[in-house]
Amino acid sequence: MTLDLTEPRVMAILNVTPDSFYAGSRMPDRADVERRVREALDEGASMIDVGGYSSRPGADEVPVEEEWRRVALGVETVRRIAPGMTVSVDTFRSEVIRRTVSEFGEVVVNDISAGELDPGMLPLVAAYDLPYVAMHMKGTPQTMQSQTDYRRDITTEVVDYFRGRVAAMIAAGIRRERIILDPGFGFAKTAEQNFSLLAGLHRLCNEGFPVLAGLSRKSMIYRTLGCTPAESLAGTVALEWECLRQGARILRVHDVREAVDTVKLFNAFRS
Repeated sequence: MTLDLTEPRVMAILNVTPDSFYAGSRMPDRADVERRVREALDEGASMIDVGGYSSRPGADEVPVEEEWRRVALGVETVRRIAPGMTVSVDTFRSEVIRRTVSEFGEVVVNDISAGELDPGMLPLVAAYDLPYVAMHMKGTPQTMQSQTDYRRDITTEVVDYFRGRVAAMIAAGIRRERIILDPGFGFAKTAEQNFSLLAGLHRLCNEGFPVLAGLSRKSMIYRTLGCTPAESLAGTVALEWECLRQGARILRVHDVREAVDTVKLFNAFRS
């Protein structure tokens, strides 16, 4: 599998979960999943990110068998409706990836823990030679919001963290060209830290790896604006433009059409 990231791409979120933070993204049954896949395809998504384990702050633990059931439903639906679509799987569990590849073929791995929550993840990704999105987070979804103390400014912390994790990925056999970095907006970070990280995003982009930005409808937007996640689309678009301006190559979004339009306008502006 080869990802062409010469131009920014839009990753559509497909949450096969009943409890994601944004109610509009919850797709717990087959009819909802099919509708979402067709919608993402029609609106111009470059890839679809399937998740079966909500990573919102304080999310409930999900047994691996239930996560696999959800992921399998999502990936099977994408493969059936849009066979040429790039699929990523949002999981920190190597067992979920192993089963996915065995049943559906190669996928992109989108791991919120950068391999730290499952010691089997990095060797498995290397063995299958899969593209790998590694995200910055402290703790787990259940504990991360109590772990927002950093010794230095947040951007320096994130950049240094990834230098160490990239070394671990390469040592495990993952090729450099397979690695994508995600700064983890909203994960073990206060609103102030999120905005500071956004201001310094270019520093991460300068590390030599494609960067994925996932801040769609997150609390840094809706709490700052004093609105709900459902009312935070305009704020999302504004911050996604800034991510593109600083060098992000993938936008992970709930609202595909608006993100695709943002990328088109950014490319026109830049040309």
